[in-house]
Amino acid sequence: MVTDPAGGHVAQDPGDAAAADPAREAAALGAGMFSQAFWDERYSSRGAVWSGNPNPHLISQASELSGGRALDVGSGEGADAIWLAGRGWQVTALVVSPVALRRGASRAAEVGAEVTRRIDWLHEDILTWTPDPSSYDLVSAQFMHLPTGPREEVFARLAEAVAPGGTLLIVGHHPSDLQTTIPRPAMPELFFTASEVAASLDSHAWEIVVDAAPERSMTDPEGHTVMIHDAVLRARRRD
Repeated sequence: MVTDPAGGHVAQDPGDAAAADPAREAAALGAGMFSQAFWDERYSSRGAVWSGNPNPHLISQASELSGGRALDVGSGEGADAIWLAGRGWQVTALVVSPVALRRGASRAAEVGAEVTRRIDWLHEDILTWTPDPSSYDLVSAQFMHLPTGPREEVFARLAEAVAPGGTLLIVGHHPSDLQTTIPRPAMPELFFTASEVAASLDSHAWEIVVDAAPERSMTDPEGHTVMIHDAVLRARRRD
């Protein structure tokens, strides 16, 4: 995946995209990644942008959690929301693009009525939308990349949306990826570490469960295997 609308503004891995051109898509990020029109055009340009699989860090970090209310920020074509709903969560799936919303809802319907019933599709832009405070047992933002300033504001609102005892899960590309041959937008301000997010949380209100930069391999446009890192922050809001 290269980019996905986390409320409109996600950057994800080329290797997870369906029929993507990593170099072209990475270059396109800087110009239009913050507009609904960009994401509508992107989704309309092909039948599937993403692989259809849930994000692996969502699986690894949320599988042990009990179901409840979940906010999936930047639900794209719905894979994460569908996975959560299939595990008993009542999911609010936030999407900036109506095209993506319709696609996600259609794919959920293909899975079955029970999953469809558990997902509320919400057309909003995370830059301007504010979730209700203390209202979700899980808030997940997978590979949402915003510039410094707006990012901190959005992450603060997402943290406020977590209910006592609930989980905040934020995953992104690590800044070290910019030193590899994997295509990334030449905008260093879009990248962050898990430790930076952890430092923004009040230690009296939050327990940091995971603050990590796990390594994984990808194939660059020249066919070379490259090791990259993800920023993975999982925090539990104290009761």
